[in-house]
Amino acid sequence: MSRTNLRQSLRPWLRIARNANTARPASLSSHAYKPVASSARASSFSTCAPRFKGIMPDTENPAKPSADTTSGGPAKPVELTEAEYHEVADHYLDRALAKFEEIQDQADELDVEFASGVMTIRVPEKGTYVLNKQPPNKQIWLSSPISGPKRYDWCIFGDGQNDKEGTATGHWVYARDGSTLDSLILEELGYDLQEPLHAWSFNMAFGRK
Repeated sequence: MSRTNLRQSLRPWLRIARNANTARPASLSSHAYKPVASSARASSFSTCAPRFKGIMPDTENPAKPSADTTSGGPAKPVELTEAEYHEVADHYLDRALAKFEEIQDQADELDVEFASGVMTIRVPEKGTYVLNKQPPNKQIWLSSPISGPKRYDWCIFGDGQNDKEGTATGHWVYARDGSTLDSLILEELGYDLQEPLHAWSFNMAFGRK
């Protein structure tokens, strides 16, 4: 067979082979790795810590605001003179005695005695409460069959710069938790003695400003 005839006979096969080679990249490109799908998959399973935008444009991962710890706590005891202490302590004990005697007269719920600055309140099914003055410490002490002994200082509430003038009141306060003597009697005995002494009347009586 001559060279010309051989080339003509092989030409159809060479054309088929050439077409197959040019078609293969197209076939492979149809299954190529898609960047969009890859980025979506990566974001779904990212192991990096999330990043958050702060209020300012250049801040990221802003710190959480700290908890407010400026609650103020219990009021500080008032520095009383001896005369002032006896005035406010006697005022409280006289008021408490009047309330307990009123309850005693209305119903046989308790028995109250008061002598030499010591008040004894006997309550059926609860026990005996004792209230007494402690002049050396300028305190009122309470002995409770339920909550035990407590010492109360006289404190003024509502006497700050932002408080309305004439609204401050005085209470006997347990320094450890800021609770008042009135609130304990109300909680344990159910008797409401909460008639606080207005600080302005106390200040006027003793010439305080």
